Order: sequence, then C-alpha cells, then structure tokens
Amino acid sequence: MKLKTDYQKIINAIYKQIKEEEDLGEIAKYIPELAKVDPNKFGVFLTTIENEEYGIGDCLEKFSIQSIAKVLSLTMAYQTLSGNIWERVGVEPSGNPFNSLVQLETDEGIPRNPFINGGALVICDMLLTQLKNPKQEFLQFIRDISGNPSIHYSEAIAKSEMSAGFRNIAVCNFIKSFGNIINDPNKVLDFYFHMCSIKMNCQELSQTFMFLANSKFRNVKNEPILNLSHAKRINAIMQTCGFYDESGEFSFKVGLPGKSGVGGGIVAVHPGEYTIAVWSPKLNKKGNSYRGMQFLELFTTKTESSIF
Repeated sequence: MKLKTDYQKIINAIYKQIKEEEDLGEIAKYIPELAKVDPNKFGVFLTTIENEEYGIGDCLEKFSIQSIAKVLSLTMAYQTLSGNIWERVGVEPSGNPFNSLVQLETDEGIPRNPFINGGALVICDMLLTQLKNPKQEFLQFIRDISGNPSIHYSEAIAKSEMSAGFRNIAVCNFIKSFGNIINDPNKVLDFYFHMCSIKMNCQELSQTFMFLANSKFRNVKNEPILNLSHAKRINAIMQTCGFYDESGEFSFKVGLPGKSGVGGGIVAVHPGEYTIAVWSPKLNKKGNSYRGMQFLELFTTKTESSIF
C-alpha cells in the first residue's frame, strides 16, 4: 500500500530552502505595470484530485497570469473547433524566444505551436471569429471552469501591454500578411492583451487547471471541459512547448506538463494526481520564474511524482 505523501511538510521545507537562497532573476520591466510588482513575492499552492489543498507564502495574492492564459484560450478553441485548430497552428517546440518572427517567415505564417505569441494570436483570431462577445465569453469560460466569479481582466495591465507591445503588434501583422489572421489585427491584439492581463492567485490557478489532472472534472454548469483525448493533447503540448526555448530543460528537470507566464507564475499538472501553481516575479534569462523553476524541480524530486 502506497503511503500518503505529506505534501505540506515537503512544500514548507522546499519553500524555506529557496527563500534562504539568492533570487537571481529579474522582473519583466518591459511591461510597465509588471515592473511595479514586488519582486520578493513568492507563493505556492497545490490541489489534489481528492480536493486536498496545500499552500504557503503569497499563494492568495493575485498576479497577472500572462501566457498561462494561452492554455485556457486553446482549451476554449478546442471546445468549438476541435481538430480544425491544427490547420493554422502547429504542435512542435519552437526552440526560439516566445516573440520571435524568424520561424514565421520560414513557415509562411504558421506558428510552430499555440503557446508562442504568434500561435496564441492565431488562437485569439479563431475565437474572435467564433464568439459574439469574445472577451466577455472567454472570461466567463474561465469563471465557469474555476467556479470563481471574482476573476477579472486588469485594464491597467492590458493598456500597459499595448503601450509596450511593439513586437506582438509586428508578429500579428506579419501573420496577417500570410493570410493566417482573418480578423482586424487591432481587435486580435486587444483580445490577446486582455487575455494576458487576467489576474489570479496560486490557489485559483491550481483549481482552474484541475480539468487537466482529473478527467472527470466538470465546470460549475456540470459540463465536461474537455474529453480525455483533447486533455491528453493539451498536456502533451504543455510538456513540449510550455516554457518556450526552456521547455526541454523543464521536462528534463521537473517532468510535468506545465505553462509559465512573464508575470512570474507557473502552473504544472500531474495527470491523475494534482495541479500545482508557483508565483515568484523574478524571471530567468528564458523568461520563466527563477524560483518557480527551482521549486518545481525540487518538489517532483522529493515527492518522486514526475510523469516519467
């Protein structure tokens, strides 16, 4: 009989260890609103499929989830478009920074995967075509999954991203030149910047992503989020593409499907076991949370809970 893991004890010990070490990252200063965040914030929250919860630190303080929202937009697109998504976006790791234009030229406007910025913009374009009120319906979709009506966009962060989003504007228009953006690029970008501005805390993130850990999970309307096949594919893309050009490193060291955001958040999924969210705003050179990566590597090592 397998002994029950003392998650709280392990989380506490790792948290204490990392807090005592130097945080070598840098906050995402290129987005003015994110530059205002206290760089010393650090929170962790884990939710098991048995609804057990374990948290520590700043786990109940909301932060901008940024690119973590790309998993949720892909999930919503999967609900309405199913396999048609993959005619316009690939499923391969990019091996390049998240805002690179280089491969878009080579691949004639087809982004390598839905988690780089170009891929996420194409997903946003698909949702704009399918939905009558995209921003409102997407937000409601997240509220329904999480069971939390208090989740909101941050208008301040969305405006801040637009003011500094020259590379994303270029990426969107570049894809448009190949015919892979159908709608007005300004509307696509507005949706994209709002999507990235959503604020959640570690507890909310771990609860929201439970549908990727528990195949029986349903939203507040008692509806299934994804079928098992679609959930498997999203987990697979998170495993191979969730951390941009550090995805291989995360898979090697942590061994879980996951997704990061430049707000300092990381969410990781152990299918059939748990979801875990970590937040620490300072980023490493690849744009992923420095302490978050450290924590998750130690966590899966000490709990022996990698998927491999």
